[in-house]
Amino acid sequence: MFSDRQKPKAMNEIGGQPNRIEKNTKIKGDIISEADFRIDGKLDGNVKTSGKVVIGKDGYIHGKVECVNADIEGSFNGELLVSDLLSLKASSVIEGTVTVSKLAVEPGATFNASCTMGGKKGSGNNVGFKSSNSNETAKAS
Repeated sequence: MFSDRQKPKAMNEIGGQPNRIEKNTKIKGDIISEADFRIDGKLDGNVKTSGKVVIGKDGYIHGKVECVNADIEGSFNGELLVSDLLSLKASSVIEGTVTVSKLAVEPGATFNASCTMGGKKGSGNNVGFKSSNSNETAKAS
């Protein structure tokens, strides 16, 4: 067995694999999971997990997402509640409302959302970010 130092770092997995919605798959409805979730297809609904949500480059979610961490390469439209780190890749397109503790935005990301940042207790600063061009870094306004 592994000692605490030797345990491999991986997504919160059940059965060795994170939950996945593959490319060319469309789902309408709500998902509740204790494991990490990766979306490469399209979801019209809500996701609630005590793990991490990853939206792949071809992935799209329209709805509400509640999670601990999120990495977004694809598109999101709705309400995003991330209790720790939200990482937006250059290809990401975000619209709606975002509540997050920490935010990392790569140059090129499109972030058209009202954003509340702060600690886990909800005491944070309201910050508005807008980037209308996918070749432009998100800017505080």
